[in-house]
Amino acid sequence: MKFSYYIAKRYLFSPGSSNAINIIAGIAAAGVVIGAMALFLVLCGFAGLKDFSLQFSSYFDPDLKVFPLAGKTFTFTDAQKEKLTNLEGVVSFSEIIEERVFLGFKDKQKTGFIKGVDANYKNVIQTDSIVFAGEWLTGNDAQVVAGYGISRELGMGVEQIYTNFLNIYVPKPGKGIPKDPSKAFRKKAVVNTGIYTVNEDLDKKYVFSTIGLTRDLLKLSDDVITNIELKLSPDADEGDIKEQLEILFENQVIIKNRIQLNDTLYKMLNTENLASYLVITLIAIIALFNVAGAIIMMIIDKKNNIKTLYNLGAALPRIRKIFLFQGSLMTILGALLGLFLGFILIVCQQQFGLLMITPSLPYPTKITVTSFIIVFLTITVIGIVASLLASSRINQKLVSF
Repeated sequence: MKFSYYIAKRYLFSPGSSNAINIIAGIAAAGVVIGAMALFLVLCGFAGLKDFSLQFSSYFDPDLKVFPLAGKTFTFTDAQKEKLTNLEGVVSFSEIIEERVFLGFKDKQKTGFIKGVDANYKNVIQTDSIVFAGEWLTGNDAQVVAGYGISRELGMGVEQIYTNFLNIYVPKPGKGIPKDPSKAFRKKAVVNTGIYTVNEDLDKKYVFSTIGLTRDLLKLSDDVITNIELKLSPDADEGDIKEQLEILFENQVIIKNRIQLNDTLYKMLNTENLASYLVITLIAIIALFNVAGAIIMMIIDKKNNIKTLYNLGAALPRIRKIFLFQGSLMTILGALLGLFLGFILIVCQQQFGLLMITPSLPYPTKITVTSFIIVFLTITVIGIVASLLASSRINQKLVSF
């Protein structure tokens, strides 16, 4: 082993007898470096893009959200509230009532959702981080906070004076088609005192109100809600809290964490990340098989040396290991250099914004230990396989002539 490794180092760092061999070896080494660097850049870029995309939902989505197992609503009694308040690991919780509504402002209309929240909601969600204009709910049942998309579609701004009202309609329960359409809906006239922005989809979806207004609009009793949103302490055991919540609500609820609430977004980002990783890995495979070509050319160049080693008693497996080690060393050193160069580029991007999405927004990146491990393992495994295939060309026929 030491003999093969020693010879491999000598072959790797000493120039070959032919200038063409040296050029081929240099191209192969450069391919390893560029492949490792490109793969690292892609992984760091997607890690940053994922965090950038999810940071907006982190402002809006709670740590846990409780849904009814069946139907739209469930009962939340005073006894359950007390137990939930005393549940270890739960910092705060908010009662929620959501429902699809019809919105009308002046001569414009659109559909959306009303989301009634209680006074604890600002302790669960960073409401200050999502308010774009105006102010958050103050507890007045005549006030709402609309999304930027809804505000834009309805031509509605932040009203300081209660003159322009947003009309909220919900259909009354019942069967058949009423003779008087005006009696088919319940209506509330409210004033928009704030505008929030999270992302394009959510900005077009919700109008926030007090839970009292929503409960009155839907004619729900005081202990009926559609959801509970919870904020957990940083050291809380999410799995344990989920189990206790299921016991508290007698297994009649569904509990989702932040990832499950954004399941589609997570899947999309992970799929894009995987697809990009596979494409760059394919390019790296092509580049790394240049290592195999370089090793084969080196074998041809060192043919006389191989014969001499064989005649001195070196067995063919030991000779094959020389070139296996040579290719493996080239790959490992190239991977480390590529990672170092990639790291420097990512740090420069974070510090100086080399690549900009907009004039004020640099492309987001994130350096993770996982990225280093994935790149190093991917490049070295492919390089070692390529070197193994190349070194297998040394056979009895090569040393016999």
